[in-house]
Amino acid sequence: MNLNEIKKAYLIGIKGSGMTAVAEILKARGIEVSGSDTKEKFFTDEILGKNRISFTEEFSAENIPEDVDLVVYSTAYNENNNAEMLEARKRGLNMLSYPEILGVLFKEKLGIAVCGTHGKTTTTAILATCMKEAEVKPSAIVGSKVIEWNGSVLKGKGNFFVAEADEYQNKLAYYNPWSAVLTSVDFDHPDFFETFEDYKKTFSNFVAKIPKHGFLVVCGDDADAIRVAKSASCQVLTYGFGEECDYKIVDLSSKNWSGDGELVKNFRIFYAGEILGEFGTTLIGRHNMLNATAAIAVCHKLKLDLEKIKKAILSFKGTSRRFEYIGERDGAILIDDYAHHPEEIKATLKGAREKYYRKNIWTVFHPHTFTRTKALLQEFAQSFDSADKVIVIDIYGSAREIQGGISSADLVELINKYNPGKAEYIPTIPEVVKFLKNKISSKDVVISMGAGNVWEVTKNLC
Repeated sequence: MNLNEIKKAYLIGIKGSGMTAVAEILKARGIEVSGSDTKEKFFTDEILGKNRISFTEEFSAENIPEDVDLVVYSTAYNENNNAEMLEARKRGLNMLSYPEILGVLFKEKLGIAVCGTHGKTTTTAILATCMKEAEVKPSAIVGSKVIEWNGSVLKGKGNFFVAEADEYQNKLAYYNPWSAVLTSVDFDHPDFFETFEDYKKTFSNFVAKIPKHGFLVVCGDDADAIRVAKSASCQVLTYGFGEECDYKIVDLSSKNWSGDGELVKNFRIFYAGEILGEFGTTLIGRHNMLNATAAIAVCHKLKLDLEKIKKAILSFKGTSRRFEYIGERDGAILIDDYAHHPEEIKATLKGAREKYYRKNIWTVFHPHTFTRTKALLQEFAQSFDSADKVIVIDIYGSAREIQGGISSADLVELINKYNPGKAEYIPTIPEVVKFLKNKISSKDVVISMGAGNVWEVTKNLC
């Protein structure tokens, strides 16, 4: 499809961070954009309003303009659960899913895709921020709000397009990258991928599409990611803490304070046996040193100014729902995080323990999907070692599922089997807020954690 021929576009599910980013990009190209979504409020409501993009907070067949040239839709919707999708199909309108239009935009420039089970949102945001600081004017789409951008998109006029590429439902099949970053490979989305081998095959097929004149940056500390990388025919560059990595990280275990009072963690990167530079980040945990190094490796490969890259990484404040500071209640620090996989939970809580080593850490966990909870139950039960207390609320099934033969009470029972009395089952968010209101003080940190609406816990505690 030639987007230059499109004059009017309509977006179904326009409030999603990626969909809003697409709306912004299309509007910047001179296309008239409108759309629809639910009444639930998101950070994107403000962005759409600022860009004067109109939308309806309901789904109705009558919403779709008569003279629309293109309908773009979120993959959360189909003809069976959305009246507008059904109407668009009946009318034979031009339709593209979110990953399909992202693939179209990708083809127009040198596309750098950031994929992997964990860390892709933060890595995409860091990389795009670094490239912006290096003045190459990238375009970018990130799956969450980037704090410095106050949004999830960059509309640069340069040659590069950086995008977070999601593997769920094999969306990777729609992208043909010039180059890519592979952050990690851990089994996930068991509601779509029957086996770990099926899951890995999706990534293998994706990296195999990178042309020989492109490159793949892959985490050398992840054995399965390295196995996937063998499918690539382009240059492969590794990063990590391992001795054999091309971009080797040395954690200096030294800290200082930034000008705005943030704790800075320092690390060095060696390339080809020589020191590439010393970097600092205010993001917590070794996993964020890995995310930053992936971005540094790409920028070094592109021969960008490393001094500007250092500045960008040090000033980078993160993305929403990635260890995001929400506020305080009676001196207790309130944090929100998107972690919804055992490896993400372990990494986030390990970083939290490092930062708040003298405090009592409460984790309010919202399991996401019955299939994931059931398939990874043992792993979930052993992922909260760095927390002092764990509250588990009812599973967030999302639109993908209606039931699943597993419950949050089952997870609590298994956590307490390994650590008696550590976990408690409280079914709903309002009940958790009521429970914690008079229990927390300046000695505590409360982290709401999960991919659903568990962020309401810390928000309502403020």
